[in-house]
Amino acid sequence: MKKVIGLIVFLSLILFLSACSSSSKSEESKMSSDSSAKMDSGQPAMEEKSQVSFDNNAKQEKAAPTDIEVPNQMVIYQADLQLRVKKFEETFQTIEEQVIKYGGYISESNVSKDGVEQISGQITVRIPQKNFQAFLHDAEGQAAEVLQRNLTGTDVTEEYVDLDSRLKSKRVVEERLTSFMQSAQKTEDLLKISADLASVQEEIETIQGRMKYLENQTSLSTVHIALYENKVIVPNLEEEDLNTWDKTKKQFMKSTNMLLAAISGLFVFIVGNIPIIIILTVASVFIYLYIKKRKKRNDSE
Repeated sequence: MKKVIGLIVFLSLILFLSACSSSSKSEESKMSSDSSAKMDSGQPAMEEKSQVSFDNNAKQEKAAPTDIEVPNQMVIYQADLQLRVKKFEETFQTIEEQVIKYGGYISESNVSKDGVEQISGQITVRIPQKNFQAFLHDAEGQAAEVLQRNLTGTDVTEEYVDLDSRLKSKRVVEERLTSFMQSAQKTEDLLKISADLASVQEEIETIQGRMKYLENQTSLSTVHIALYENKVIVPNLEEEDLNTWDKTKKQFMKSTNMLLAAISGLFVFIVGNIPIIIILTVASVFIYLYIKKRKKRNDSE
């Protein structure tokens, strides 16, 4: 009897555990089905949302283009040359031809002479940067001696990029002010926006002017050239220097004129001073007679 009761209890316990296990499985399957249903209905989990959002932001950052276009390196080149040449005019003309050859132009030139022994000149040219070194080489080749050579380069790339960025920012402000101006209804607002717009446009013009200046200075290099020529002057013998007979006659006439001038002066002196001469002569005679008379008295005594 005890065995039968124990068997019944054991079977009851097995049935109870089986029922609990099936109930647990049914709840898990239900939760799984609910989760899949939510995913099918377009409601992803929070982790999946954040991951998708991060990926989309990363893609947008990669796809967004940069606003500033960085140009190539911008350098302003300047050169100063001092050259001694043998033939100034020919060298000056040759340099002018080379300027035209390399696609440049002359911005300033002047020539000066110090008597007949020295001639000098200065010329300032603008040469495309790609032909800068070639022009310098050809210009120095025209010199008998290079007295001085100075070459400078100023990198303005950073300044140009900064100006470009500022210009784009000012353009955006200009567009906004223009749109505000069109929608403004009050006179006070219209005047205020108009003043701000004029100030922004003035800044834009200033930035554009500076950018154009940098573009011009970097696209065309400046070269200052000073040329010097020293001439050795040999005096020429003229025909009159070799005419001995004419020179002799000229000297004879000079000496004759001097003699006549002396005689004429003596004659004028004597005739003009006759009264004084007579008085001096009479006085001299009386003095002579007086001295002679006293001498005789002394001798007789």
